[in-house]
Amino acid sequence: MAENMNEKTIQGVKAKEEDITAPYHRTMEELEKMPVLSKTKTICPECKLIIDGIIYRDGDYVMIRKYCPEHGWFIEKYWEDYEMYEKMSKYGYVGRGIANPNYQVLGENCPFDCGLCERHKTHTALANIVVTNRCHLSCWYCFFYAKEGEPIYEPTIEEIERMLIDLRNEKPVATNALQITGGEPTLREDIVDIVRLAKKVGFDQIQLNTTGINLGYNPDLLVKLREAGTSTLYMSFDGTTKKTNPKNHWEIPLILKAARKAHIGIVLVPTVIRGVNDNDLGNIINFALNNIDIVRSVNFQPVSLVGRMPTKLREQQRITIPGAIKLIEEQTNGVIRKEHWFSVPYTGGIAKFLEALTGDYTYDLSIHFACGAGTYVFLDKDNKVIPITEFLDAAGLLEYLQEKVDEMEGKSKLARKMIAAKAVLGIGKFIDKEKQPKGFNILGMLSSIFTKHNFEALGRFQMKSLFLGMMHFQDEYTYDIARVEKCDIHYVMPDGEVLPFCTFNVFPEVYRDKIQNQYSIPAKEWQKSHPEWSYAKDKYMRNVKELESNPLYYETYGKLVDFFALPVNGGKGVKNFTKIEREVSKIGV
Repeated sequence: MAENMNEKTIQGVKAKEEDITAPYHRTMEELEKMPVLSKTKTICPECKLIIDGIIYRDGDYVMIRKYCPEHGWFIEKYWEDYEMYEKMSKYGYVGRGIANPNYQVLGENCPFDCGLCERHKTHTALANIVVTNRCHLSCWYCFFYAKEGEPIYEPTIEEIERMLIDLRNEKPVATNALQITGGEPTLREDIVDIVRLAKKVGFDQIQLNTTGINLGYNPDLLVKLREAGTSTLYMSFDGTTKKTNPKNHWEIPLILKAARKAHIGIVLVPTVIRGVNDNDLGNIINFALNNIDIVRSVNFQPVSLVGRMPTKLREQQRITIPGAIKLIEEQTNGVIRKEHWFSVPYTGGIAKFLEALTGDYTYDLSIHFACGAGTYVFLDKDNKVIPITEFLDAAGLLEYLQEKVDEMEGKSKLARKMIAAKAVLGIGKFIDKEKQPKGFNILGMLSSIFTKHNFEALGRFQMKSLFLGMMHFQDEYTYDIARVEKCDIHYVMPDGEVLPFCTFNVFPEVYRDKIQNQYSIPAKEWQKSHPEWSYAKDKYMRNVKELESNPLYYETYGKLVDFFALPVNGGKGVKNFTKIEREVSKIGV
């Protein structure tokens, strides 16, 4: 019986793999019958020639195909759920763009004449500034890391200040959210000074993109970073087990303790790779809920398969936003379902309402609908997990706000305020007060934002919830210029260029590596001014036995509540993640 069951399991896995990869292997006759959803410009993954791309429906999948005269056809998965694609597409809109683009071209050769140009349709919502290319890890799926013999890129404080000022000078909306990234930014001895400078220049939100390892061992440094102005740790976290998260699994207990000491929130950032850690997504959310006092968000990032890859491996590892969302539904016992998620530009309804009310330009997340998705979940007092759309009719609220925006058109400021005041009275009909989390007043929070523009209420909202995000960055195979034109996550460079994320990282030879090399120092020269430094000394060497023997390790991983197994959440009391506890119990701490 066991052998038959094992054989059935193997056959089931094979059938699922074949279903996942089938859309890659259609005949041309079959492809020509597929419904075309849109057309775009893209590039050949081999020679980078700008070519036509066709986005089409293949059953439940949305695919992109393109033909290079020299290298032939390329077919890639774009979205793994047509129904979700259609739903999300309804929230797309064109944003304000940049009134003072720093690159005066029309973008005819996009993406190879980027900088940003006046063709770009979205202001910088989150700016990335690379402060070092040194890293203490060497993860194979990372966009980049310093390799033996490569020059060291670490812009000076003066160069960093110029870059920050460039971002703050963007019009009509100055950049107010910054991510300090690398490499591993905590390798810089002056990282606290960099954060302090960013705060002085005027950034409200400052994230530190980090593995967290150095901060776990040096909690006083995290306290200093928080005092200097760091708002959030944007921390790698690829899974809850040693296998799914070899990057910092053992150090996570130390990092959480340090964050609690510093009173700083954490965003867990899993890079999702099919066949590697896609079986652990529900556990990651559960881990976040167990640490909701300090974890503010989980931002899943389906892997960007940069560089050349064998076709079969690429097909097996490719996962898209709806692919990850479907797995989350399965792994949370249906508590967090695909209908709970919204495309990022959904928030544009609130931005439009505030702009119509005040007459001022507001922070605007008008990215392409296929780039990102998100939702909020709440942990109630009785341990019930409640997605926000269980008690808020988000789609109805958006439609209602758009009606009020149309009503404000051409009215005086006083008239607009009167319309807004009446609008707030009507918000209650979109809220099911019986289902909302106990002790939570979403109507009061929305009223405060709409009438008083009080975003402290939004901060309190986020303290009581867990935001779940999805952000799928592109690669050579999925590249869609329509998405790039609306990108709002940008990199700033020392030469003044501001580049969309998926331009900066997908074409390193044109942008990232080329520009950074111009401002880099050869390794031998760097060593002269840093005599104690070497590539080897940068790399982190962990003592697994010592870390696992720390009682904090068992406290973190061995006593987790499985919220999705609880009867209050429709579970049967059977834990999903007993493997984690088994691993920890073997240690005997």
